Amino acid sequence: MTLQEERFPSSRAPGLLELEPIIFGAPFIGEEEIAEVVDTLRSGWLGTGPKTKLFESLFARYVGQEQAVATNSCTAALHLSLDALDVGPGDEVITTPLTFVATANAIEHCGATPVFVDVRPHDGNLDPEQVAAAVTPRTKAILAVHYCGAPADVHALQRAHPHIPIVVDAAHAIEARYEDGSASGTAGTLVAYSFYVTKNLVTGEGGMVVSADPDLLQKIRIRSLHGLDNDAWKRYSSGVYAEYEVDYPGFKYNMTDLQASLGLHQLKRIEESWLARCRLWNQYTHAFEAMPSVSLLPLSPVQGKQRHALHLFTLLIDWKEAGLDRSELVTDLHRLGIGTGWHFRAVHLHRYYSKKYGLARGMLPVAEGISERSISIPLSAALTESDAERIIMAVAETVNYG
Repeated sequence: MTLQEERFPSSRAPGLLELEPIIFGAPFIGEEEIAEVVDTLRSGWLGTGPKTKLFESLFARYVGQEQAVATNSCTAALHLSLDALDVGPGDEVITTPLTFVATANAIEHCGATPVFVDVRPHDGNLDPEQVAAAVTPRTKAILAVHYCGAPADVHALQRAHPHIPIVVDAAHAIEARYEDGSASGTAGTLVAYSFYVTKNLVTGEGGMVVSADPDLLQKIRIRSLHGLDNDAWKRYSSGVYAEYEVDYPGFKYNMTDLQASLGLHQLKRIEESWLARCRLWNQYTHAFEAMPSVSLLPLSPVQGKQRHALHLFTLLIDWKEAGLDRSELVTDLHRLGIGTGWHFRAVHLHRYYSKKYGLARGMLPVAEGISERSISIPLSAALTESDAERIIMAVAETVNYG
């Protein structure tokens, strides 16, 4: 008997195998985005220009700030944020291990030391008490992450550490709202967003930094384009020659108008897309709560005034009860045409970080527990309720349920 025959004895499986694959993180792209990209191509202005400026303004307003700087990735946004805060060698930055490696890599790129602390079991976000215990005279910043789109308790971190800058990795959390109803960009010294192809708002690649501090944002804007004091749009759009100076050995981190062309229309329908994911989230929750080998983080889309951004729907699997391991589950779901993700392998257990800093399994048990059991299933405004039902059925086929 083949592995497939062993794993899929139900008569439902052949029907699943005949369907088109559901790609993990596939975005919804409308005709409006396509037309805007074509207009940009025809305009002759493909680099950082008027559409990037408009996107910055509209995005800043949506997340509760007056100004923003667009970048070519969230990784760049995080690096620029730490760089603008003068984080460097000898400094420590407290962060979470339950994130993509880019969060910690940005700290490394500044020459600083990432200090990983454990997370809260109910939402996977930084535990403020663990953060307090990790603060030392070398702590230069705290880098919090909104895990899967659930708002981290940035306000608590600000109250407890008023003299330590807080950078927020909001890659998952454009639509998030805090307990007081405030938007995701209003808490923290600097807040970084991602528009990668799998994110809630897509520009293919891209990111954004927002802040209430205009001086920090101006520093970031200059450093995002080689350290020039006059960006390309200012130099060329007026038709008048303008000199520029290099104030800092900056980076090539700017967004282009081609990327912004997508973002403008993605932003217009962001609330509509959130509602579409909310319907899928509720459908998933109802189904998976009934599966014995599957558990979920106990989070609702809306809790009072707090709102989850609904970026990732993560299943926590009891591998023994399910009768398989992660590799087998991913392989089996792939055979059924369902893409998956792992969010995340705990950063402190990656070879680079474990070897450099002497980190080992057992040091951060809550984050490790979530990491070891997690698998993410597709959650996108491009999916239909029938797609979600097919995903639910596929998971049930693999975990000895139904």
